[in-house]
Amino acid sequence: MGVENKLGKEFLSQDFSDEKLYSETIESYKNTAFNYARIENSIAVLSDIQSNRSYIYYGGLSRVLGIKETGSSAEVHSIWEEEIFRLIHPDDLAEKHLQELRFFHFIKHQPKQKRQEYYLAQQLRMKNTSGNYIPVLHRIFYLPFQQSLRLALCLYNHTTICLPSQCMIINSADGQITQLGKQNDTKILSGREIQILRLIDKGMMSKDIAEALSISINTVSRHRQEILGRLQVKNSIEACRIAKDLKLI
Repeated sequence: MGVENKLGKEFLSQDFSDEKLYSETIESYKNTAFNYARIENSIAVLSDIQSNRSYIYYGGLSRVLGIKETGSSAEVHSIWEEEIFRLIHPDDLAEKHLQELRFFHFIKHQPKQKRQEYYLAQQLRMKNTSGNYIPVLHRIFYLPFQQSLRLALCLYNHTTICLPSQCMIINSADGQITQLGKQNDTKILSGREIQILRLIDKGMMSKDIAEALSISINTVSRHRQEILGRLQVKNSIEACRIAKDLKLI
């Protein structure tokens, strides 16, 4: 999945050099995730982005979805909870990844001391043991850890309350709601990168792009690599597809 790959590479491009308090911090957050699952009957997923590892705690919702026994837990070598993803309606899953990418970039632009105040709330459709889709509230928090966005907590809860919007960012301190859309996506790629990607999408080669923009071919090559890195994809075809999903081109 292109957006999933992009988001993963965005995560790993961070500076994780400060590890002094990691051991104590991760144990504390494991307890937090466990308690969310127990008290809210949610499925709680604590992801360590640097080590590509997740700790999953199963509350009552897991029984409804037919995943695991309530009260159980698992450690997986991935930050993507595939057993949960396969139960999400395909349309909602694609939108989920796009909105998480937008949220990640939104958080990166917030003052470090304010990042923990925000969380992303999305309404998803998930398939239960009867094969029917039920409404589920998905929330994602980036947890404080030094200077990086290394740790994320995802919560899945059965809900009967409809959100005013399918997806929103909520400031838990003051209740302010932020809607993310196309205007926020422009922060993912620079203006020059978008310009070059549009020319790539038209089938132009690096040499032709360099001539059209009056820049060196080395500069074009550097921008192409930056685009692949920022969109977390392996080739230009995937980059163009993701950019179109984000309505950048």
